[in-house]
Amino acid sequence: MSAPFPYQLVATDLDGTLLREDHSVSDRTRDALAAVTAAGAAHIVVTGRAVPWTRPILDDLGYQGLAVCGQGAQVYDAGAHRLLTSVTLDRQLASVALAKIEAEVGPLHLAASRDGLDGEVLVGPGYEVTGRLPSTPLTDAADLWAAPLNKLYIQHPALTDDELTEVATRTAGGFVTVAMAGEGIVELLPLGLSKATGLSLAARRLGAKATGTIAFGDMPNDIPMFAWSAHGIAMANAHQELRAVADEVTSSNEEDGIAVVLERLLG
Repeated sequence: MSAPFPYQLVATDLDGTLLREDHSVSDRTRDALAAVTAAGAAHIVVTGRAVPWTRPILDDLGYQGLAVCGQGAQVYDAGAHRLLTSVTLDRQLASVALAKIEAEVGPLHLAASRDGLDGEVLVGPGYEVTGRLPSTPLTDAADLWAAPLNKLYIQHPALTDDELTEVATRTAGGFVTVAMAGEGIVELLPLGLSKATGLSLAARRLGAKATGTIAFGDMPNDIPMFAWSAHGIAMANAHQELRAVADEVTSSNEEDGIAVVLERLLG
């Protein structure tokens, strides 16, 4: 007889973690997660993607639970297609933050995620969107501030993601939270917001505690989630900053790293 599953909650990032490079979830990982939920634990997706960019993936998975989206800004009920909580960016502070960063490094390429279940992602000139995610061209700069936002995305024509994150944190960290969420994805978020914020809210709704949570991730934006959780597991493909604070490193997202750990814990 196998031992009971030792955690109440399994928190997984999406890109670079649960999803393979082709944005699919392997049968092995699906089976491992199904076995975990059959053993009485809950699986929760915790992603930097806002709800509109997350919903198609959750629907494809047949995922009915809560999801933490928008880097912790949104708690989303996937089964009911309903937004339960949403935190928006103070647009005045964000404008000051942008000005401070640009004063240091010159003009940035910008994109912005609007709030809500169907919030558009506006993409300005020069900004390169990862993959084929739906977006709307931003032709008039004033439109950037015309409606509530979850976050701003920034890119620089010459600086690396690490360099841009360092400069943005140093110059604007008193106004916004700066998060690096993936290749080419540096974000400006509401001050103090992180994946841990949203995960703690969702966990409370599920009756789970930090001490009963295991988390999987691959990028520096997962560091607060690891700090909040009892056990943080970095993928083999993870950024060095996350690997440095992880309790464990598993196989890559292409090699079913989540399933490897869950199968071991399930005995």
